[in-house]
Amino acid sequence: MFSKKLFGERVREQRLKHNEVQEDLAKILDVRVSHVSEIERGNRTTSPERIVILCKHFKVSSDYLLGLSDNPKPRK
Repeated sequence: MFSKKLFGERVREQRLKHNEVQEDLAKILDVRVSHVSEIERGNRTTSPERIVILCKHFKVSSDYLLGLSDNPKPRK
């Protein structure tokens, strides 16, 4: 089941793993820094289009970001 909290934790985890700050991610997603902050705190989500951008940017599967799988590797 989808959890905004887990989604936010995984976005934050990936952002830090890639040595990025919230401002970097906000530019990539074309949103305000406050939007990224709200996502990471589990208070909001984002559009499907932006989830695709996140997956491509971090090279992880959408199932992983959405908490539907614990395997971050995208399928081939």
